[in-house]
Parts: sequence; structure tokens; C-alpha cells
Amino acid sequence: MALIEVRNLVKIYSDAEVETPALRGVSFSISEGEFVAVMGPSGSGKSTLLHILGFLDRPTKGEYRFEGKTIDEFSDEELARIRNKKFGFVFQNFNLLPRTNTLENVKLPLLYSGLKASIQEELAKKAIEAVGMSHRIFHQPSQLSGGERQRVAIARAIVQNPKVIFADEPTGNLDSKSGEQIMKIFQVLNKQGHTILLVTHETYTAQYAQRILKVKDGKIEKDFKVANQRLIEKDGFIK
Repeated sequence: MALIEVRNLVKIYSDAEVETPALRGVSFSISEGEFVAVMGPSGSGKSTLLHILGFLDRPTKGEYRFEGKTIDEFSDEELARIRNKKFGFVFQNFNLLPRTNTLENVKLPLLYSGLKASIQEELAKKAIEAVGMSHRIFHQPSQLSGGERQRVAIARAIVQNPKVIFADEPTGNLDSKSGEQIMKIFQVLNKQGHTILLVTHETYTAQYAQRILKVKDGKIEKDFKVANQRLIEKDGFIK
């Protein structure tokens, strides 16, 4: 059974009397443990697709199944629970609270978990250590480089050990060296069992994935395995 499966997915945005199709009958499946990159130019529908798969939006038509159940079978409360516990999100602009240090930013998804404060702190510190940011644990975002901010954002995304990590242009605001370090972190997370869905317009970034879905004008243009995947040199994070 596929972890993620979509069939004839359609998304149309309506504004007054104007309808703009973003997705035009998209179909594919993703197995647990895959690392998939969704590539395409701006306006191709790739971010719309990620938002639907991450339960941040709903399709206009078509079927989306997660763990064998269609999105319509989940209540709003179940969707929110899955989004919080089984999904982790990483965005281009980091989305960190500006006057909050690394530890507190990473703890955010745990605030309503019901866990004791000591356990929340332990989980957050573990996630921070996993991305090599323990030496910046009490720094605020303004005291961090772009690459360091994205590491904090990744730590926040993995703090609840999600099944799926959705990353929308995670290297878009980074220089090439920082971007490479971030992609190697995603590879390690994938090796640890996380399913990763990456949205990017950069071929270099997409080549860290195992498989690429090329999107154009709201349709899947190509779906292929990466022949020459860029691999981490060693099993660990770059400090």
C-alpha cells in the first residue's frame, strides 16, 4: 500500500468570475521511505500540490489517500492531529519566531502535546543536536546565518519524529554551500526512515532525491528515478 496516493487531482482557484487551474488531473503514488523531489517553474503547481498533500489545502476534484484513507474520511480534528504529529514542514523563509531562541522555536510543535515540560525540552534538544545546532541553542534567529536558521527549522519539523517531511524550496534563500549542507541533512533524515517530499526549481537540489516528478502547467510531465544521485560522503551532518 502506498503511503501517499493521488488520482486525477485538480485544484482550481476562483477569484470573482475568474477561475485559475493550478493542478490539472495529477496522479502518482509515493511509498514510505522515498525521497521525492517535485520540480517545475514558478506557477507550475508544485507548491499547490505540496499544500494539498500536507493537509494545508484541499483539492477541487480528485482523490488523495494518505495511509490508505481518503482525505474526506478524516475529520478536521484528525487532519489537524496528523498534520501536527505525522507531518513536518520546512519552508523557504524559515518561519521562525524572531524574538525566540532556538530551543523555544523547536519546542513549538510540542506545546499542545500534553507531554511534561521536561520531556518537551529533552525532545527539542535531541532534534537540535541532530542538525548540529547545539552550540546555538540559546541564540535568536537574528544571531544566526541563513543556513543555521534553516537547520533550526528542520529541527522543529522533526521534533515529533514525523512520518513525512514536506520541504518547500528549503534552499531558496541560501548560498550554494549552505544549501548543500541542508540537502545532506535531508538525505540523512531519509536514511533514518523519514519520507521526504521536496519542492524545488533547481536541478542541482533535486538530484539529492531518489526520484523526480517534473510538473508543468499543472500536470506531471515526467516521473523518473535519479540516475546520478548526489550522495552524502559520510553518515553524519556537516558541522
